[in-house]
Amino acid sequence: MQEHYYELVVNLSSHHSLFLDFLADTLPIGFEEIDSGFIIRSEDELDTIVWGLEQFAGALEKALGQNVNLECKQTKLKNSDWVEVYQNSVKSIEVDKFYIHQTWSEPSKELINIIIDPALAFGTGHHQTTASMLKAIIKCVNKTHKVLDVGCGSGILGIGALKLGAKVDACDTDQICIENSKKNAKLNNVEFENIWEGSCNLTENFYDIVIANIVADVLIFIANDLKNVLKEDGILILSGILDKYETKVLDFYKDFKIHEKTTQDEWVTIVLKKG
Repeated sequence: MQEHYYELVVNLSSHHSLFLDFLADTLPIGFEEIDSGFIIRSEDELDTIVWGLEQFAGALEKALGQNVNLECKQTKLKNSDWVEVYQNSVKSIEVDKFYIHQTWSEPSKELINIIIDPALAFGTGHHQTTASMLKAIIKCVNKTHKVLDVGCGSGILGIGALKLGAKVDACDTDQICIENSKKNAKLNNVEFENIWEGSCNLTENFYDIVIANIVADVLIFIANDLKNVLKEDGILILSGILDKYETKVLDFYKDFKIHEKTTQDEWVTIVLKKG
């Protein structure tokens, strides 16, 4: 381990989701989401990332005809400080019957505990979409169900379903997410039936419930794949949808009816059943 690392705090005035997609597509390392933007950490200087963000912000301004305020602050810190700072920044959270906590914090005595040690994969329970998905899972999932978690990230949603007694498969196109999901499942003393790197169309199974917390454009792109692995009377639980894209997404799921919809801030979670 090097003696120092670099921390880049990125504050944004708007278009948080577009910058999220940009970083997810271009960064070779993980990053942390905060209310005002992002935090990126690396043992290498992050000047190139700053330049890329500035170029992207400029391109957005031209394309949208709007001002996009971007503030980047890079700091050099000691690696020995990182673990304590990181652990203090990630807090345990209660979501309905679930209590999401880390290995270094105490479990709940009353709620269903989910241990998540966040690494590079998305999903600690703090983001609105993850919390809304967990609430929907509590309402919809039981021990009779076979569930597929598409884009499993940290594995938190699939682990939640496993804790409710369901049989769960999971997939993600990112190998880091697969490894992180396996690790977190082991921490929780549960196990995915099947977990693989790649899309959901690689399975030959059919599922009672398919869950996908992914950005709107991907939910549109994989709409047919999600439907094809769902049983005739199955349920789709979708999130990662900004409210302004809700209609656009639902246009690709017209053969389903909205069973339930939850809106938290600008994010929408939808439970769909065959019409």
